[in-house]
Amino acid sequence: MLHGFFQATHKAEHNSVYAERKTLFLSTILNEMKRKVYLETSVISYLTARPSQTILGAAHQQITRAWWESRNQYELLISESVLREFAAGDSIAAQRGLMVLAELPLLVIDENALNIASELVEQGIIPSKAAEDALHIAIATVYGVDYLLTWNCRHIANPELQRSIATFLEQKGLFLPFICTPEELLGNENDE
Repeated sequence: MLHGFFQATHKAEHNSVYAERKTLFLSTILNEMKRKVYLETSVISYLTARPSQTILGAAHQQITRAWWESRNQYELLISESVLREFAAGDSIAAQRGLMVLAELPLLVIDENALNIASELVEQGIIPSKAAEDALHIAIATVYGVDYLLTWNCRHIANPELQRSIATFLEQKGLFLPFICTPEELLGNENDE
């Protein structure tokens, strides 16, 4: 009788351990399958800023918040550059932004990213006043992210610049991540 009890207990424990391992395994696979999104500073700025007084700013904030609700389907990444830009901003907004950023994995700026950013500026592809934007692009490229998410449509999410950046990177055997705004990454979820 006890032998049957121990067999049943062992089998239940084995099934429980098996179920836990299977869940962990599937969770790991799903995380590996998630698209990697590099968040440029402007996205977090719109997410954490005080309500905008402009129509366009308020729309960007609302869209960013809607996208943020779907963030769990992605692996979100930031870099030291994002932290540095945030720390230099308005202290109250910076505190809110840094609280959000504290939860996200940090990509370290390496020599390769610095060299690519420097070359983008030196070759006039990105203006020197936007060197930090070149660094965001370089970091996202070096780490092979799927998307670079930004509201910076002047120096990053600019199709004319992207063409030149992509050509430059392809000559180095690298590929430009898909650069988009939160609205584009939301897709038609936001359509009414």
